[in-house]
Parts: sequence; structure tokens; C-alpha cells
Amino acid sequence: MKAKIKFKKATSPFYAELREEVKLLLTEKVIRKANRLLIIKFISYTVIFLLLYGNLFNPYMKGKTWAVILNYTLLGLTGILLAFNCSHDCVHNTFSKYKKMNQFIYYITFNLQGVNARLWRKRHITSHHVFPNVDGCDADIDDNIFIRLSAHHPIRNIHQYQHFYATLLYCFYTLHWIFIKDFIYLRKKELGNLRNQNHSWKSVVEVVVLKLAYFTYMLVLPAIFTGIPGTTIMISFLIMHLTISLFFVLTLIISHLSLETDFPIADENGCLPYDYYEHQLAVSLDYHPTNPLANWIFGGFNSHAAHHLFPGLPHTLYTIITPAIKKAAVRNNFPYHEKSIAEAVISHYQYLWKLSK
Repeated sequence: MKAKIKFKKATSPFYAELREEVKLLLTEKVIRKANRLLIIKFISYTVIFLLLYGNLFNPYMKGKTWAVILNYTLLGLTGILLAFNCSHDCVHNTFSKYKKMNQFIYYITFNLQGVNARLWRKRHITSHHVFPNVDGCDADIDDNIFIRLSAHHPIRNIHQYQHFYATLLYCFYTLHWIFIKDFIYLRKKELGNLRNQNHSWKSVVEVVVLKLAYFTYMLVLPAIFTGIPGTTIMISFLIMHLTISLFFVLTLIISHLSLETDFPIADENGCLPYDYYEHQLAVSLDYHPTNPLANWIFGGFNSHAAHHLFPGLPHTLYTIITPAIKKAAVRNNFPYHEKSIAEAVISHYQYLWKLSK
């Protein structure tokens, strides 16, 4: 019988000290400001998203292919930013003190992107966040036929070229998620560290109905109620997905899959080499973690160490607590990885090249 995966017992004062330092930093005034910023971001991205969608029905758009393509692309990017900056916090119940409000917002905003909110939450919370970068436990790095994401995965002949063709595959990430990935997860009995997964027929119907609703509001309604040709709508929709796929992948994948991040292996007793908190630092890479503009755009995904150490805090606090994390890591001789976003993307492709050998 396979040993249950577990973390090494914590012996360092790292987290105990850090938690006290963070408490001192997060005064009532700081927390109120961070919560206000969350609401401002939610309103801003929601209003922009609705205005861009409404603009598709603007008579001015008729006959202007370039304007339709641009509008769709901006609409898609705004939807991703809404998910980054609001939905993700709602999934962790850090947007509002009211759990039902968090559930409502993340459910609506995620499904507006064509991906199933419920399936993503289960994978994210109960798999990725528990054992990030651990093979067989983190659903985000499951064995992939086309891309080898871990040195512990089997190597196939096609992988020797993966650093060349990865960008092309990344361009279709969201379309693959919408059309294929969600349905694969509906059929999978084992998902990362999750075993005996079962989905009721109601869950399956929910997934199908929500996807039909997505295609209805993104494709059918504009085709019926505007003078925009159907081919223009389809081309615009495709370009939108190519753009947001690259943006989505290359701002998220670099947080865990790079030359700097570790992929810990459990020993014969199922024990990982790090305690829980050192593990979160070892497998994460930050980019511009204290930059307010980066925080506004990426919703804290650029401050991944802070997010994995303090998932119960809203991302608008990460710029404040990251300096304390850095200092605590140095004091305790714990790993901490930080690069610019350009360096992080380069590191990811170097990582793919390394794993192609």
C-alpha cells in the first residue's frame, strides 16, 4: 500500500515569528484600506467587462472587423483580470466576510469565462494548495502527453521539442479547458491527491448548461442582435481566446514551473523533505511582489509565496507582508525566489528545455 504523503515536522520558528510580524503590520487601518481596494477592483473590472460586452451591440461596430476583434480581445482580458482580482479571493473566502457572497461572485464570474467554477475550486483548494508541485498530489502538474512539467514524469520523444512548440499549445489553453478539460475532470476518479471522485448527473448537466450559456452570450446573442457577420464573430472569439490563453498561462505557470522552483519527492515513508511552510517557499516564484501596479493587474498571483503562506488574507495585503516574508526566509535559511516577469518567463522556457533532455 502506498504511503500517505505528509510534510516533515516543523522545527523552525519561521512561521510562528512571521505570523506575529504580519499581525503587527496588519493594523485595522491597513485592513480597511485593503478591503476597500478589493471592492474598487471588483467594481472597476465588472463595469469595464459589462461596458465592453454592451459595446458589441453598438451599431458603430457593424462593418468594422478590427473594432470587433479588439472589443472581444479586451472583453476576454477583462474577464481574466476579474477572475484574478476578485474570483480567486472569493474562492478562498477572503473577498467578503459573508461566505455566500463569496460563493455567488466566484460562481458567476468563473462561469462567465466558460470554465466550470465548482470543478476549478475543488482542484485548486483541495489539491494544488495542499501539495503544490508534488507529483501525484498536485492536479496542476498531472502527467501530460505533450508537455513534460516535472522531471519525475516519463519522457516521450515529442518532449525533446517542447520548448519550441509550448507557446503554440499555450495559445489554446482556455479553449481546451472549456471544451475538453472540464469534461475530463468529470470522468476522472483520481485527481491529484483526490481519490474516488464521483459527480452526480445533476453536476454533469450543470456543466453542460453553463457552457451552453457561455456560448449563447458570447456568440449567439451578438450574431442575432447585431449586424456583425457570423464569421467575424467567430474569428474575433478565436483571437480573444488565443490572446487570453497566452496571458493566463504565462502569468500563472511561471509561479511554480521554473528553474528556481523545487519539485519535492516523498521518501519511502511518504514524508516530504520540507515542512509545510518551507515547502510553500521552495515551490513558488514571485515576480514584482511589492509593486502596487503588478498587484492591481495580477491579483496577487505575482506574490505567490504570500498567497500560499497566507491564503486566508486578501491579495491586496500581499505587497505589505511580502517584505516580512523575505526577511523571515533569510533569517531561517529558507528558500525565497523572486524575478522580474520577463526573467520568470525566460526561466520557464529554460525549464521546459531542461526537461526536454
